[in-house]
Amino acid sequence: MNTPAPGRELNTEDDLRALLRGATRVAVLGIKTEAQSDQPAYYVPSYLAGAGVEVIPVPVYYPEVTTILGRPVFRTVAAIPGAVDIVDVFRRPADLIAHLDDLIAARPKAVWLQSGIRHPAFCDALRAAGVDVVQDRCLMVDHRRLAR
Repeated sequence: MNTPAPGRELNTEDDLRALLRGATRVAVLGIKTEAQSDQPAYYVPSYLAGAGVEVIPVPVYYPEVTTILGRPVFRTVAAIPGAVDIVDVFRRPADLIAHLDDLIAARPKAVWLQSGIRHPAFCDALRAAGVDVVQDRCLMVDHRRLAR
């Protein structure tokens, strides 16, 4: 088996712009439901869906929920059929390692850790598996600014 080329930490305007302009499918790990519409883990993906991005909900809680934002829910990122451009992560840093194997198996182009979320060892492991990473940035803010 070939070792993947290492991923990169994306933090320049040019790198972020290129990622966002090419992203059409975004899985949202830790998405909230419509009942929590005042929380970033709901209104950020809602914004993305309104901007024409295919949002794929991957809630951590809410086992009874089968759809969010009118889209079917998946329980793991690796279970999503087809390629995923970005996995937008709404999880506390302490909870990230539990998702590492799933994210590596899914092989998204990039994993985006929302504002306030940093985990160097987690990101090192993703990059070693060939996945680009973004840390501590709001996908909605950067999408509004750079994806047009």
